[in-house]
This record gives sequence, C-alpha cells and structure tokens, in this order.
Amino acid sequence: MCGIIGSNFISSNFSSSLEMLNNRGPDFQKSIKFEDKEFGHTRLAIIDLDEEANQPMVFDDIILVFNGEIYNYKQLIIDEELECKTQSDSEVLIRLYQKYGFDFLNKLNGMFAFCIYDMKKDLYFFARDRYGKKPLFYYFLDKKLIFSSSIKSVVNLLDKKPNLNKVALSKYMQYFVSFGEDTFFQNVFKLEAATYMVYEPKKSKELIRKRFYKINTYKAVKDEHQAIGDIEELLFNAVESRLVGDVEVASLLSGGIDSSLISALYTKISGKKINTFSVGYNEYKNYCELDYAKITADHIGSYHNPVEISKKDFIDNFEDTMNALEEPHGDSAAVPLNILTKQIHQSGIKTVLSGEGSDEIFLGYDNYAKFLKYYSFEKTLSGDQNDFLNDIISALQNNTKESEYLRRIVKKQNLYNSFGEIYTDIQKKRLFNKVPTFKNEKAKKDPVDWMSYIDLKIWLGESLLSKVDRISMRNSLEVRTPFLDFNLVNYLFSVDSKIKVGNTNKYLLKQIAQKYIPDTIINRTKKGFNSPFNEWLNQEYGKSILETILFVNKETGLFNEEYIKHIYELSLKRKFKQHLYSLYVFSLWYKKEFLS
Repeated sequence: MCGIIGSNFISSNFSSSLEMLNNRGPDFQKSIKFEDKEFGHTRLAIIDLDEEANQPMVFDDIILVFNGEIYNYKQLIIDEELECKTQSDSEVLIRLYQKYGFDFLNKLNGMFAFCIYDMKKDLYFFARDRYGKKPLFYYFLDKKLIFSSSIKSVVNLLDKKPNLNKVALSKYMQYFVSFGEDTFFQNVFKLEAATYMVYEPKKSKELIRKRFYKINTYKAVKDEHQAIGDIEELLFNAVESRLVGDVEVASLLSGGIDSSLISALYTKISGKKINTFSVGYNEYKNYCELDYAKITADHIGSYHNPVEISKKDFIDNFEDTMNALEEPHGDSAAVPLNILTKQIHQSGIKTVLSGEGSDEIFLGYDNYAKFLKYYSFEKTLSGDQNDFLNDIISALQNNTKESEYLRRIVKKQNLYNSFGEIYTDIQKKRLFNKVPTFKNEKAKKDPVDWMSYIDLKIWLGESLLSKVDRISMRNSLEVRTPFLDFNLVNYLFSVDSKIKVGNTNKYLLKQIAQKYIPDTIINRTKKGFNSPFNEWLNQEYGKSILETILFVNKETGLFNEEYIKHIYELSLKRKFKQHLYSLYVFSLWYKKEFLS
C-alpha cells in the first residue's frame, strides 16, 4: 500500500508533494525523471519486502507507480506464463500490460490505482479498481498533467490554489460527500472507480476514459440452498486471498455480524489466534459496542485489543482527522477510526481485514425494507410499470424528511436545492444512462439490484471507502475488505432477489454466520459505527460552531442564514446533528483553505 504521484513537467515542488504522501508509504520513498516528466512513490512494504520491489519500477522502457494489492498475482504469474524478475505483485502489472495492453484489468483481483508510462509510445495508462478502494486524483489543463493519491499533492504542484468547486459542494449538501469525478477544487478530479484513462499526447490532446467493469445481473441462481453454499465458499476464498503478504494481518471487530464473521473465518482459515481491534467510548455507552466485540473475540479466541476513547481523545484528534480527509467529508466516524488505526499502527501491524461492503450486497440497511414496501404499494395501487428509478426518487423525496432543512439551507440557484433535482440530474444520468451497468433489460427494473447498486456506487464507493482509505493511510495501515471481492459481488447480483430479501435484513449472510459466530451477534439490532460526536463537539466548542459557520457564510454567501441557525438549535436537542456537523466541517475546511 503506497502513495503515487507524477507530472508531465518538472517542478521544484515535486519533492514536497512527494513528502506529503509519506504516511501512505513510510518504508521507502523515491522519485525518477524521464525527459520532462517525473514520477514518485512512497512505499508501505507488504508483499516482497526486498528492495527489488521498490518503486517507481522500471522494466523494458515502462515506468510503473502503483498503489494497492493484487491478491491473485501469484496465480496470474502461473496462468499467464509471466516471466517476472521480482516476487512482487507490482511487476505483474507491467508484464500483463506488455501482453495485453489495456485489456487485463478484469483479470486482477485486488484494490489498485496505478499509472503505467510507456516510454516508447509516450503513453500514460491509469486505472482504478472496481469499487473505488484506492484513490487517484488528477489535474489536466493547458497540457499540464498531474496525478496523485492525494489532492494536496496535486494542488501543491499548481501555480495557484484552484477555486471552490460548487458542484462538489452541492453534492455534499445532499449526500455528506462529493461523488463522481468532482473534488472540492476546480479542475482537480477523481478518476472514477472501475475506469481506466489513457493520455497519448502525440495522438490526442484529450484524456480518454473507459469503464472496464460492469456488474453481471443475470438471475442465474434461484435455489436458496445453492446460494448459501456458494456464498460461503466465496467468502472463504475472499478472506483467504486477502491474507497474502509478508506481514501480519489483523482484523477490525466492531461487534456486528460483518466484522465478526470475517474475524471468525480468518481464525478458521489460519488455524491460529488472530489479533482483533475494537473501538468504544468511556461515556455515552449507548454508542459503545465493546461488550459485543468481546463476545465475538472470546468466541473465536482472539488476542483482543479494545480501544476506549474519551472526549479529550476525540477533540485532540479532530483537527488531524480533518486534515487527513483533505476535503469536506460528513462521516463523523472518521475521528474514532483515526484514533483506532493510530493505535493499530503503533502496535506494529500494517494490515487489517474489515467488513465494509456487506450492507450493500446483503441488504443490511433498514431503508431497503422501507423502499421495497413503498415500491410494492405503488405498483399495486397504480399498476404503473415506469422505470423503477423514478419511483425510488419519489420515495426519497416523500420519506426523507431530514433532507428538508439541508436542501433549504442552500440559497443560490447555482447550487442544487432539492433532493430530487440532484438525484435526477446527476445520479440518474451517471448511473443509468452514462454507465449502463446492468446487462439485461429485466435487471434494470429490479428494485433490489437498483438499491444495492446505488449504495455500492455512492454511499460505499464515495463515502465509506474514501474515509477508510484516507484515515487508515494517515496511519500507514492497509485495510482489506473481503466482502468486496468482485467474485462475491458479482455472485450476489446473480442471486434471485426474493432469495436475497428473505424475511430479515442480511438474510443469506445470517444463514452462513450461524455456523461461525454467536446468535447474540447475529440477531442483535443493526447499529452503525456511531459516536457521541455531537455531544462532545458542542461541549468543547459551544456556540463557536455556529459562529464559524456564519463567519464563512458571510464571506461566501452560499447558504440561508436562517436555516443555519435553525439546524444549530435542533442539534442541541440531538436532532439533525449530522447536518450541522457537515456544515461545520465544510466551514472549517473553507476557512483554512481560502480565508487563512
């Protein structure tokens, strides 16, 4: 796991931009120049700890800078008869490029963001993994190309700081995170997940982007017993493949079914006592899950490491967390995650397994049941067979009352000011028209597939995974997510939706989990990764939270002041606290970036 950076020009700021990536790869740092181009890499050594695996890697007039892990790289060497001089997964990318050009990405099982530069062709080839686990930011304007794992590293190479991207802000006001290509800086973009990009200046002045992966939604599996057996096998394979490497792998353990099952499977596969880590709180115990995590830890016999944090811990790490995220991000769980991953790093562990992805593919969110009831009611009432997406938009507009205040807070017309508007104008076009993800017409109307896919694309891909990557890499820790093995994801989308829904959330996963973890964990009410962030921030900063937001708003004129004050008053009653938090985070970021 690493940090990468490159540019098609030489800059005196390159070394400082590379240094900004040091937390992503503290074990080795290097940059090389070729003609008027420069490439840099910081390494967190996981696979092949020898110097031969350091980057930038150069073989046969090809330069590679790569961030990620390819779990099936050893099998690819055998299957593709690759002649590799190192023992690293990095070289496999070069050899596959030499053999297939751009057409090898779907052979990879892993998480990745990389740049291959072909010196003979003067060609840049970028790619990002299927679900967006690893980041890749870029700037391309007036023939100037910059790419990096970090937004800050990109901006540092520019002559001046870009202006605020209000499109990103409008998305953030609806989803608490920006999604798609946009970052909060104008002309600094994200390469979207499951996409590769080519720049060949001698042939084209443009960047060519192409999507390389589509989820298979053919409903081939209609037998529940078969589905359970296949999923169990796929889960075993997913966990086992993510144990590859030359360092110890630990496991995050929240006390919920997802991380508990992953930890249990890891224990069974390895046949040893594993290290597990959990986070909780020494007050506001209703947010704390340490007792449940201990139940699983005792059941599987792990070396358990609970991390209990206080208000002081939270406040002391708040600013550092905001810096690590690089741009506004409304998930308050980033702060306790920062504290936890820092503790794991200090213990000497570089890699952990985590349970992200389970809710999206196994239908774990309560809203799924609500939307399915609404969808069924609408069809029964009207008999209308219009596109499901229009129905789900209506459901969101009618049922998401909490979005009412946040949508009104936006005052100016150049920002989207309704949930339905942003959903229709951006999400529908990108998910449905621009990216024809589903391979058959029937699948397009399947409400289960649509809900699962949209959360996989937006909530997981843009919010959760970006948070996990930026925070864990702040602490030089690699996080691996077995539930996002593409073989497992593809299979779940091929299972008949009636089987997936069952009579409870995560119906299929619970059938499997019964063999490995206690019923207490399986049957407990779902609880997200929450924290007393609202209580602690209000206790520490009081009315200065509102003052900060109003100060920034006075400078920008972006929001409706009346609603800002209203949301603040509601947050004191523990209502709409996520909305206030998002406004506060944006205001702190804007003040630091543009007003200081």
